[in-house]
Amino acid sequence: MENLMSACCSKCTHDQSDPCKDYLLCRTEGPICHDSEECRAKRQALIDKVHLSAEKSNRRVLICAGTGCVASGSRDVQQVMLQAVKDAGITDCEVSITGCHGFCEQGPIVIVEPEGVFYGGVSADDVEEIVEKHLKNGELVERLFFTEPNSGDKDKYYRDIMFYKKQERMVLKNCGHINPEKIDEYIVTGGYSGLIKTFTDFTSQKVVEEVKTSGLRGRGGGGFPTGLKWQFTAQAQGDVKYVVCNADEGDPGAFMDRSILEGNPHAVIEGMMIAGYAVGATEGYVYVRAEYPLAIKRLERAIAQAEEYGILGGNVLGSGFSFKLKIKAGAGAFVCGEETALLNSIQGERGMPRVRPPFPANEGLWYKPTLLNNVETYANIPIIMEKGGDWYASRGTEKSKGTKVFALTGKINNTGLAEVPMGITLREIIFDIGGGIKDGKKYKAVQIGGPSGGCLPEEQLDLPIDYDSLISAGAMMGSGGLVVMDETTCMVDLARYFLTFTQNESCGKCVPCREGTKRMLEILTRITEGDGQEGDIETLERLAKSIKNTSLCGLGQTAPNPVLSTLRYFRNEYEAHINKKWCPAGECKALTVLKIDPEKCNGCTRCARNCPVEAITGEVKQVHEIDPEICTNCGTCIENCRKEAIYKG
Repeated sequence: MENLMSACCSKCTHDQSDPCKDYLLCRTEGPICHDSEECRAKRQALIDKVHLSAEKSNRRVLICAGTGCVASGSRDVQQVMLQAVKDAGITDCEVSITGCHGFCEQGPIVIVEPEGVFYGGVSADDVEEIVEKHLKNGELVERLFFTEPNSGDKDKYYRDIMFYKKQERMVLKNCGHINPEKIDEYIVTGGYSGLIKTFTDFTSQKVVEEVKTSGLRGRGGGGFPTGLKWQFTAQAQGDVKYVVCNADEGDPGAFMDRSILEGNPHAVIEGMMIAGYAVGATEGYVYVRAEYPLAIKRLERAIAQAEEYGILGGNVLGSGFSFKLKIKAGAGAFVCGEETALLNSIQGERGMPRVRPPFPANEGLWYKPTLLNNVETYANIPIIMEKGGDWYASRGTEKSKGTKVFALTGKINNTGLAEVPMGITLREIIFDIGGGIKDGKKYKAVQIGGPSGGCLPEEQLDLPIDYDSLISAGAMMGSGGLVVMDETTCMVDLARYFLTFTQNESCGKCVPCREGTKRMLEILTRITEGDGQEGDIETLERLAKSIKNTSLCGLGQTAPNPVLSTLRYFRNEYEAHINKKWCPAGECKALTVLKIDPEKCNGCTRCARNCPVEAITGEVKQVHEIDPEICTNCGTCIENCRKEAIYKG
């Protein structure tokens, strides 16, 4: 047997045109239709070759090949590792790529299994030492271990790293552990077993009920009950129905959907097939932005492999159910993440939202009943069908079940992807998993939910994260982007940044979004440039409420959220900008003056020598001065002062 598609003997009849209903079970636990020691031995040998269990003594070197690690040079590491292992004559070790392991801060990442040794920041130059010391002589390369930012401890194994300890990886469980370009590895680790169970144990209506029992809510942002959406589509009248996956991930700092598609594409395919079976659809589309070429490539390969194996296509695994899946590459407009704009884009029209109702469940793609969920939502479905809705509902909080994948970015030590149970606090995510704030600075706020979300201050750090508590606090789950800010971040300027993004991405169809966000942005820009006026805050609040209440789609309805949440928690910063013409964080150049502390300045002249506009004067070993009329507040002097004598006043 060369792969799991190969027949073990002439008695096996499974192929693409005549699929066997017991095919997957036969490959992982069989043979089913005949009892043969020889066939069983062939199957086990192949499984051992495909994916070694932890009990096996043979080793695998797993090299992260997600977009982040590839950009950091993991492909070079892979090529050098393959050659080095060969040159060293090591025959009991396989070198393989994986999807994103999540800890992007440490890329390129190399894991050596079955021990689970974790090497971070590996370059091609480190490979020879890993092969010589670790793979040949069993001596670990300590200098490549991860160092905990708070304790300074060095961790040998990834399971000991705080970044992973508090995670509950369900959707991401295969990411970093299997090769996403090989369907055999997905099958051997239990892949498509949820689909088989669906066919054998569930009617279409029972699948909908199981999803409702799980309590799963849409992971794309709104948090609408998934089972209810499935029920609406299943009950809709129509001879043709569609299943669509929203992979148009446009939030700044968010990359969880991309990583799932790159690291576990078959889970999304399996979830969409189960959805098609439940609602009566035989065709599906994955709408993924063209800026994700690696995700598209791996999804294309996964679809082709599933079709070759008879898992996707006509009469899937002899069940009588047929399902075709296509990919639509989007041009990268943020508004196409809105479901009706996305459907228009698939149809070849301009990506602009439709007036609702009717909702897509009744009139969606090509105005036929359509089920639309995002990547993470579909990736949860096989788990629910395999383990049961009650099991899934036992995770998380009363009204927010299961886990959520967050993308940790910003002024935080450990950036990357973290899948955590609903109900975990912001403090646990930021300080335990994220390792706290960079350079020992003070935490100021976290922007959660992307440009549609809100900023939460220090007093909200112990807020349990679920859909409803975040909305109560003035934020939202969104797709799971989580941008951390420290004390040097100006909250007025941050609100201006996010509003700039949403204003640029507005499709312009409705006046409140098109014109309203523009007026708000003009006011915010004035404030950060030192031209704020009395009454600006009240005007911002009035415009924000009007835009939220009257915009056509979710982009406009949520665009003012960063402004409203920063006004709620950081109103004093707006007042300081307007009334005192002062930026407390020292970020707004027009409202910041650089000063020299005479107690600290020793007259070393480094600041004056490096100032690009010659704004600093002073004799050697004498206190220096900055001319505010010349200074551009570029900060070069602060970076060069070894005495930390220059500050923003």
